[in-house]
Amino acid sequence: MGTFREERRGPVEIWTLDAEDTRNAISRAVLAELESRVARVSGGQEVRAVVITGAGDKAFCAGADLKERATMSEAEVRAFLGGLRRTMRAVETSSTIFIAAINGSALGGGTELALACDLRIAAPAAELGLTEVRLGIIPGGGGTQRLPRLVGPGRAKDLILTGRRLNAAEAFAIGLVQRLAPEGRLLEVALSVAEQIAENAPLAVSAAKRAIDRGLDLDMEAALALELEQYETVLRSEDRLEGLRAFAEKRRPVWKGR
Repeated sequence: MGTFREERRGPVEIWTLDAEDTRNAISRAVLAELESRVARVSGGQEVRAVVITGAGDKAFCAGADLKERATMSEAEVRAFLGGLRRTMRAVETSSTIFIAAINGSALGGGTELALACDLRIAAPAAELGLTEVRLGIIPGGGGTQRLPRLVGPGRAKDLILTGRRLNAAEAFAIGLVQRLAPEGRLLEVALSVAEQIAENAPLAVSAAKRAIDRGLDLDMEAALALELEQYETVLRSEDRLEGLRAFAEKRRPVWKGR
């Protein structure tokens, strides 16, 4: 059974899916643990960013555990899919920032997990793809909706309808991946990004994330109104005043998250 190894670096946690024997696939046990972990960090401000990666250098996450899937009834598959969709949405809407450090193959549900994260950083050997049509199904963990919002409908159809895989360079070129890490430095780069985010005011980071995510499907006037609404939440915060004091006193701010 796959489990997550956890490492803490101040306000940043690293979650390593440790199931190399299944190429870090998402089994029912892995999914239940992931859902529990997301709920834990989303309930407060102690953990400001999470880096998710896979054990070894072969796979970030190979998607659903197909050997386990073959033993499931249709009802069990539907239940698993419901949990997967719920967990991906929890990652996406969490006040905590999630960064996918893609160390190898991320296929099917592995790419969907990466898509649910706020940022994706890839090692040179990373490979991504929504390959479900090759198995007679379609992406069911949000891939058909998140991918076109990220790279556009034409590119999304190219990838989903062919089921082809992308290397790290192509994924970066189309905006699926935000950064490429040099060989052997994936976690270093991912942690640097996570720590830069965690240094900022937590209320401001969360408000900015909400403004971006919720504004994507709005017309410009509604989106600008949403931005102003989120700005108001930080305008009234103690952290805004602390930021001004710290700037004037030439010191690092001490954020309270309120």
